Amino acid sequence: MLTKLKQRIQQMLSTEAKIVHKIGFTPNRLSILGFILSITSAVAYGLASPEAVWLLLLATFLMLSSGFCDTLDGIVARIYGEATVFGGFFDSVLDRYSDAIIYMAILVSGLSNYALGAFWGTILVLVTLTGSLLVSYTRARAEAAGIKMESIGFAERAERMIILSVVSIMAYFWLPAMGYGIGLLAILSTLTVIQRSLYVYRKLKKEKHQE
Repeated sequence: MLTKLKQRIQQMLSTEAKIVHKIGFTPNRLSILGFILSITSAVAYGLASPEAVWLLLLATFLMLSSGFCDTLDGIVARIYGEATVFGGFFDSVLDRYSDAIIYMAILVSGLSNYALGAFWGTILVLVTLTGSLLVSYTRARAEAAGIKMESIGFAERAERMIILSVVSIMAYFWLPAMGYGIGLLAILSTLTVIQRSLYVYRKLKKEKHQE
């Protein structure tokens, strides 16, 4: 849903991309830096508690910084012609690990339990984690079949990061907000998987009729 906005942001960040490239950052190095920031964000989420709720703000900042690096690597690759098949694959793999480790940290810390209890809090995080991975998997499988999936779905990675950032800030003031936010992510990621599956089905059915 935010694909068009992301394209505009990429155009605006060309100056920053040139600066980091002069410093010595290649697309792959930016991907690695983004992954490291995701790990530190996950550590902050994992250690957050009612007694150390400020860590939620740190976790949010680090996660958004990771997303910034993830945006910059594509811009650098495009501007300097450094885009490679392996680079795209490598970036995608690190993104999946980044998503997974952050949700696992939220699960371990029990941040989602303050809204609906330990059982449902755990279930919602697991559904969100599974959904986020399947959102990416459905796109990969569809594009392997020649069907473009960019901008298809309610909750692509950018949307999920924004929602998690907002609820993390809200949870700083009211901890149960995290659980309700995870619940929202669980619903949206599941709906996105269904939406993409139906989109692929209709596309393939249409192509079959055209043969």
